[in-house]
Amino acid sequence: MAKKEYSYRGISLEELKKMDTTEFAKLVPARQRRSLARGFTDMEKKLLLKVKKTKEGKYKKPIKTHCRDMIVVPEMLGLTVHVHFGKGFTPVEIQPEMLGHYLGEFTINRSKVAHSAPGIGATRSSAAASVK
Repeated sequence: MAKKEYSYRGISLEELKKMDTTEFAKLVPARQRRSLARGFTDMEKKLLLKVKKTKEGKYKKPIKTHCRDMIVVPEMLGLTVHVHFGKGFTPVEIQPEMLGHYLGEFTINRSKVAHSAPGIGATRSSAAASVK
């Protein structure tokens, strides 16, 4: 059984990697296309510069970013980007299926709320309890 080759909207992975960002923007959904048409912010430009340097082998540290609204572009494929989730960083390995999505979609930033016993002053009855 032959492995099916990945394609994004009918375009192969090799062609996507050779594509310019403006050409790729024509393939993504409207919201992402509009965001890419506006141009990258300074933070996004910094992130892309780190991605290019990592691909060339000039940047050795893990790529960390707070830029959760960055759209995954073909230049990022195969890299691991550490995305901030409010408290720390989650490593996200960029795969072809992630193209056109936002980085923030792949990190969970909401944790389960765990309530414990009520503290002193929480209720009227707790005022009667002795404080040690």
